[in-house]
Amino acid sequence: MSEIIGIDLGTTNSLAAHLTPDGPRVIPNALGESLTPSVVGIDHQNRLLIGAAAKELQVISPERCAGLFKRYMGSDWKVKLVGRTYSPEELSGLVLRSLKEDAEAFFGQPVERAVITVPAYFNDQQRKATLTAGRIAGLQVERILNEPTAAALAYGFQEAEEEKILLVFDLGGGTFDVSLVELFEGMIEVRASSGESFLGGEDFTRTMAARVLEGQGYVFERTELDAPQLVARTIQQCELAKRRLSSQDQAPVRVASRSGELGEQSPVVVINRSSFEAWTNHILARVELPIRRVLGDAGLRREDIHEVILVGGATRMPAVVDLVVRTFGKQPRNSINPDEVVALGAAVQAGLVARQQSVEELVVTDVCPFTLGVEISKQFGLEHRPGYFLPIIDRNTTIPVSRVHRLSTLDANQTQVAIKLYQGESRRVEGNLLISEFMVTGIPRAPAGQPIDIRFTYDLNGVLEAEATVVETAKTVRHVVTRYARGLTPEQIARAVEEMKQLKTHPREEAVNRFLLQRAERVYAELSLETRELLGQLLDGFEAALAITDREAIERHRQALTDFLDRCEAGGHDEFTADDDA
Repeated sequence: MSEIIGIDLGTTNSLAAHLTPDGPRVIPNALGESLTPSVVGIDHQNRLLIGAAAKELQVISPERCAGLFKRYMGSDWKVKLVGRTYSPEELSGLVLRSLKEDAEAFFGQPVERAVITVPAYFNDQQRKATLTAGRIAGLQVERILNEPTAAALAYGFQEAEEEKILLVFDLGGGTFDVSLVELFEGMIEVRASSGESFLGGEDFTRTMAARVLEGQGYVFERTELDAPQLVARTIQQCELAKRRLSSQDQAPVRVASRSGELGEQSPVVVINRSSFEAWTNHILARVELPIRRVLGDAGLRREDIHEVILVGGATRMPAVVDLVVRTFGKQPRNSINPDEVVALGAAVQAGLVARQQSVEELVVTDVCPFTLGVEISKQFGLEHRPGYFLPIIDRNTTIPVSRVHRLSTLDANQTQVAIKLYQGESRRVEGNLLISEFMVTGIPRAPAGQPIDIRFTYDLNGVLEAEATVVETAKTVRHVVTRYARGLTPEQIARAVEEMKQLKTHPREEAVNRFLLQRAERVYAELSLETRELLGQLLDGFEAALAITDREAIERHRQALTDFLDRCEAGGHDEFTADDDA
């Protein structure tokens, strides 16, 4: 049987891992790195780029690249790249396919099965979209796993025999989740989850970029349309500055020209940490409500929490650590790499699915993060008013779960009823998400009040199934909430699978070279004229070696080019001479 891998399909970065007898381990990509940027691009030769090479291209040709598409999973959002329109599911499928190919190269055999993580607060449509993306990538998705649960698995794999309550604080590139998890006697039990699907490190980066551009007389949203290269370059510079501010008190941001070019005369804006934190304090404040919600749902106080686990690269920001310390009165833990912990936990879940011996004593439970129910009418005097929400499965109920609720017909001789399924926390359905609907027909003619039992079953993938039973006749209508993403029919998914197969990515041995070329093109635009000439010479030599497929020459020129780029990005490029890299 083929290996089952765990995949963290992230907003900004994705990665895969597998379970070994010594614990979960990350699977390196073609560049030997653990993280693959969740970016897809088409280069100027109309070749498909995924990951680091696409991220480099995005800085200088943003119109040819797509990123942050995880935020739009399950929606009708589309993006056009070089004449072809892509959905979030197709773009995510390409990233998943790249991870799949990396895993196949690592194991030396086909990989067809995976556990894929999603934010705990992903709704039903977003989860179904993730299943679709896996199918497009050629993967059989064995389980959809909540990201905080995966992180708890990574820690619980090592500490399952301890008794403690963990709070998993997961602030990634695009989403925020918080979960309360209890460990005891080999059990990992999720007590409650909450979060936001549009809150993450990218919001901090873009807020800094907006402030920098405002200081130069630009309006961020308008400039993004009028001068996308300038905005893309500013976001890239601000991402670097944000990372530096995690360990330094200030960081420079070089501001490109309107065409996105950096030169010797480019203005430099110095950002200090206190200013950055003041600009983004309103973003960080949005984590407070989900924290209060999970504590309330679990019936716990802040002082009941034994440990706070940090997950996601954005938790490296000092302001995040300070907030956790102020909120819970203790230093958080990040003993497992915050960028990798979700994938490592997914690998543990993959081991559970495969019944591997190293996890045979581990038992995991999860919860339904949303309330699920149906639309009903309420009687006020002689009037029936529709549009009210009746919960059938309450949020943070342990899954898998099956619950039934008895309803009745409104009118005499009513022979059919429409069952509308909703997900959310609002009292009225207009504030919740309609996830599906179906008809119950063949109800015997009779006075109003004929009973109908509505049963909801919520499975381990977080996907809902519903059934309605007419009590008098025992006739049951079963409705499997389709596992296809919104806007994609089974035929469209099959077509997307075929089209994705035709989009050829570069062989693994070329991936390093393509990334290096894209990186060099991006750095080239930042250099002084003299240093630019040196880089041009190195690029010419490298491309000539590639053209004649001389492996020894390729390796020699690749190393020289890499060394040069490393020194450029370290800030020392003005001291170079041609002899340094000959």
